[in-house]
Amino acid sequence: MPFTTNHGVRLYWKLDGAEDKPALVLLNSIGSDLGLWDGAIPYLVRSFRLLRIDTRGHGASDAPDGDYDLPTLAADVVAVMDAAGIETASVAGISLGGMIAMQIALDHPARISALVPICTSATMDATAWSDRIATVRAGGVAAIADMAMGRFLSPGFTAAHPEAAATVRAGLLATPTAGYAGAGAAIRDMAIVGRLPEITVPTLVVAGSRDTSTPYQGHGDRIVAGIPGAQVVHIAAAHLASIEAPAELAAAIRDFLLGDPAAPDGSTDVVQDAADTLFDAGLRNRRRVLGDAWVDRSLANRTPFNADFQAMITRIAWNEIWGRPGLDDRTRRLLVLAITVSLGRWEEFGLHVRAGLTRAGFTQDELKEVLMQTAIYAGVPAANTAFAEAAKIIADIEKD
Repeated sequence: MPFTTNHGVRLYWKLDGAEDKPALVLLNSIGSDLGLWDGAIPYLVRSFRLLRIDTRGHGASDAPDGDYDLPTLAADVVAVMDAAGIETASVAGISLGGMIAMQIALDHPARISALVPICTSATMDATAWSDRIATVRAGGVAAIADMAMGRFLSPGFTAAHPEAAATVRAGLLATPTAGYAGAGAAIRDMAIVGRLPEITVPTLVVAGSRDTSTPYQGHGDRIVAGIPGAQVVHIAAAHLASIEAPAELAAAIRDFLLGDPAAPDGSTDVVQDAADTLFDAGLRNRRRVLGDAWVDRSLANRTPFNADFQAMITRIAWNEIWGRPGLDDRTRRLLVLAITVSLGRWEEFGLHVRAGLTRAGFTQDELKEVLMQTAIYAGVPAANTAFAEAAKIIADIEKD
């Protein structure tokens, strides 16, 4: 395991990607570790040499007692960059990570080539953070876990992806008390907002439309206004954007750092990378809902004639729709059943009946209730056919 020591504190870090790619440093929020970026790594690693660091007080890094400050945390990152052999890099950070990234741009401008602060702020309520630090030091991180989780992720995402929320919560609770409180002091005491005009590197501010911890109004907008030439992009995510929208966040980072998709030389690499990112995100949802075996058969049956269509529905239906946090998978499955019965789309109905029953998406009783409901609102003949088609599938499943 790679560790680097900075003034007696061991810092854990990890490198991913080819050495000939441009370096991109990824920094985590308070209450998380470098695993915060796991979902986005597949979409970034083809384009960048990725350096992730467990911030002092988090993950496998040491958690010394006492207050930390942003200049120290920025110096930690530079020490790790030295150990990894990285002279200059783009730096992207979420929440606390974004604050550290801005501090690096102020204190070590020669080491940073571009800046991507994500769901973060240049100034926070010091009194609120003093109260939070006191609560943590008195009762541990568990004392603020419910409050933090309510801000980390949107309610819709948590309902649709309870396993992801549980992972985030476990990481939060694993954060040492000294580490959370020390990093909280760095947030409380930061002195960035008045120095933003000193930052001269290209900057992209990423704002989450569901972020209640550092909403764009009052936080991201002040960074955009303060840093000369800063740009902004809004994505559908709460505070931990790399958890809720990893593909969209990665696409925003890549588009910004790799240049204008309409490049003068006519290159389409960035456009294709963005399309690939959305396809990969959709494919992940498709596999979750329908299963690997069916998806693998579908991919194997692609032809030059239908490949573009398959790619389109994977990007749009399976990423844009099935990836939305507003409904959980079970609700979406049942809606698909009702709609396909009503429209007589029996091939699609059969596919989702089989997938739902074999992948614990819904029960036979729930399927029956949906068909009873469609009998009233879509007609008895449609429901009659649906019961017959579903019975064949149930018989096949029970036979297997």
